[in-house]
Amino acid sequence: MIRYFQRLWVAPQNPAAPVDHAAQRAAGLLLMNRMQGLDADPYMLFADRRLKLVSVFDDLKYDRSDADMLSPAMRTHAIRKLQVLGFRQISGTVLEHAESDMRVLVPKFHALGASPFHITRHTPKRAQDFWLLTPTQVACQFVDNYPLETAVERIKTLIARQPINIYRMFDFLERSPRHEAFKPAIGHLKYVQRQAVESEPLRRRWALG
Repeated sequence: MIRYFQRLWVAPQNPAAPVDHAAQRAAGLLLMNRMQGLDADPYMLFADRRLKLVSVFDDLKYDRSDADMLSPAMRTHAIRKLQVLGFRQISGTVLEHAESDMRVLVPKFHALGASPFHITRHTPKRAQDFWLLTPTQVACQFVDNYPLETAVERIKTLIARQPINIYRMFDFLERSPRHEAFKPAIGHLKYVQRQAVESEPLRRRWALG
């Protein structure tokens, strides 16, 4: 009996299957290309490949006091579309694509008065992961991660598909060189957005709820 337990004690454990990094990279490249297909949905946008941002259409008109957060309907719609691409929801805020080891993260919402520029601050992600954001939060990421001219152009492209809460962005601009440089662009973006929401295809679009 003692020898039996001794054999159990020294028996080698089954080693974990080695990770096939080449297969993961190939699956990741394929997934990144398929993510572009989200743009075919009027409510979804693969907003930025480098920053890995996915956004969900929010609304056409805003009040500066509106809470900037994914509504249950926005979240449900996004999850449904991501599942078609092979993502599986593993928690309330995480969807995983197992073959590529990529995830889509829904940043945790902390307070109604929180800055949209800070939405990702408490939800770190790996280099290969994505954030699922509102259009306004995406615009804030552009301001914080791109040179001024690039940020403005990317926001204009975003607005053509998904309008943003420009007044809320303005209210939360900080006294940093980057934000101060962006401030004069607010008036131009208001004009661009007004033109966009009065034109097709946006003018007839309803919020998800």
